[in-house]
Amino acid sequence: MHPDRRPPERARRAEPSALKRLIRFSFLAVVALLVVSGVAGGLARAGIVLGRPDASWLAAATLSHAALMICGFLGTVIGIERAVAVHRPDAFVAPVACAVGAILLLAGAPWAGAWLLLAGSVAFAAVNVLVVHRQRAAHTVLLLVGAVAWCIGNVLYVANCGPAAVLPWWFAFLILTIAAERLEMTRLMPRRPAAAPALYAILGLLLGAAALSSAPGTFGGVLYGVALTMLAIWLVVFDIARRTVRTQGLSRYMAVCLLSGYVWLGLGGVAWVGTALGCPERDAALHAIGLGFIVSMMMAHVPVILPAVAGIRLRYGAFFYLPLVLLHLSLLARLAAGTIHPGLRPMGIAANAVALALFGATVAAAALAHRRSAGSTSHVSPSET
Repeated sequence: MHPDRRPPERARRAEPSALKRLIRFSFLAVVALLVVSGVAGGLARAGIVLGRPDASWLAAATLSHAALMICGFLGTVIGIERAVAVHRPDAFVAPVACAVGAILLLAGAPWAGAWLLLAGSVAFAAVNVLVVHRQRAAHTVLLLVGAVAWCIGNVLYVANCGPAAVLPWWFAFLILTIAAERLEMTRLMPRRPAAAPALYAILGLLLGAAALSSAPGTFGGVLYGVALTMLAIWLVVFDIARRTVRTQGLSRYMAVCLLSGYVWLGLGGVAWVGTALGCPERDAALHAIGLGFIVSMMMAHVPVILPAVAGIRLRYGAFFYLPLVLLHLSLLARLAAGTIHPGLRPMGIAANAVALALFGATVAAAALAHRRSAGSTSHVSPSET
């Protein structure tokens, strides 16, 4: 019997229940709200105001832009992915706390929102302890270390220590999570014996620099930027994407996303060093990493993670490259051309937002295309890249 031609009773059992569909829809709606609010706050910080400029939610989104994007949007998404992976209902405490905390930030309750974000990160760290207990491996330990880095950043955020102290830990959380996932993907790839120790040394340097970033002087910031650049070089040299970029279809698309993201990570590290030394490169440092690197990683993994986490399958096509190309071109306009001609900077920032919206539309169109061609073999299936 063809695997897609199941008896009606079995097919009905395989369908998600109405409650599960409601939960999935609720999470997707909240995630969409957080990313839209975070992007709107980023645009407002750049002087590009959408809607009423005196709206209280927009003022809150402007003030809490980084927290909404990193802890609210990405923290919730990563928390859902980890909760689904461990198959425990109580693991959803972490993403729920992060989502509610971010909504409280938007509602003008920053103190309560910050404490809920901290609670969510602590619950997320507990989930990662369980992951390490089930599978003791280098990549699972790195995931746990990244979760602890997020907790430290949120403790500093609750204590109102300022961006210079908080952001290095928040970025360390995302960077260690990505590094751990790439280490898992390349575990079967032959590497030089010194490759793994070099990675651990670089990540240790990154964490040490994060701890020093709030101290007076430039040493912590310079060290943090150097660690970012070294990590970018390691990823370019040792990641399996160097091989899969020569393939076709989804694997090549993912590899292009990854390799281009590594380039932005290296540029962000250089800009971070410049910022620490007093150069006006803060926007380049933060957004080369936050948009160029992290969003590129997101674009690479969504076609594989979304079916596994939300049960939404996508039909891959070359149109997936459109938002990726727009993201990189708009970042170049924002960070490079904007330095030469200041008028290009707001255009680049606006195009950043358009690239994110276009990616969301691309994913939605790919999901609809798969539903229309259900039963065909053209849908996206999880694969390593």
